[in-house]
Amino acid sequence: MSKKGVSAEEKRNRMLQLFYEKGECFQLKELEKLAPKAKGIVANSVKDVVQQLVEDGLVDTDKIGTSVYFWAFPSKGVTARKKQLEDLKQKYEEITKKLKVVDETLEASKGAEDDEEKCKQVLEEINDKELELRSLQKDLKDHEENDPEKFEEIVKKTTELKNAAERWTDNIFAIKSWCKKKFMLEDSVLNKQFGLPEDFDYVE
Repeated sequence: MSKKGVSAEEKRNRMLQLFYEKGECFQLKELEKLAPKAKGIVANSVKDVVQQLVEDGLVDTDKIGTSVYFWAFPSKGVTARKKQLEDLKQKYEEITKKLKVVDETLEASKGAEDDEEKCKQVLEEINDKELELRSLQKDLKDHEENDPEKFEEIVKKTTELKNAAERWTDNIFAIKSWCKKKFMLEDSVLNKQFGLPEDFDYVE
């Protein structure tokens, strides 16, 4: 049986640990020699891993003379994670506001069942917000795995958002049912018209 490779996320974590433990500045060629022995990261993937950490703001870099150096300290990681958490909270608040508008639009549409275009618009907006919710949940899951205590509060909020999404999904099915009776259309036709996937269902 072949040995299971190290995941991209695990490589990132190991590389950060290397920087934190050593507390030094390194050139790329030094990391390519050190990382395989110290952290089990293959040399030919070191450059990509370091570059990703730089792009995420977890590792600093600067050119001194003709050489490029990389470094990272624990305080840098804490600051970056706080910023990521704030960004996620902001996204959560934005989505919550958008979903509130959708909810209000849906409520208003109940008094205008003859307006097919309005019905279609509401369903499309709800579907868009469902996709945003799934993306946010994935981001939160990644952060929870890295630092579960710090992200406990926002994970709870995401659970609340998921519960709300289930109510909106109920509304989607209710509107689809009304459209089927009103326009004598099949599920597959409605899904295609409103841009819903065939396996559209409640958020897992």
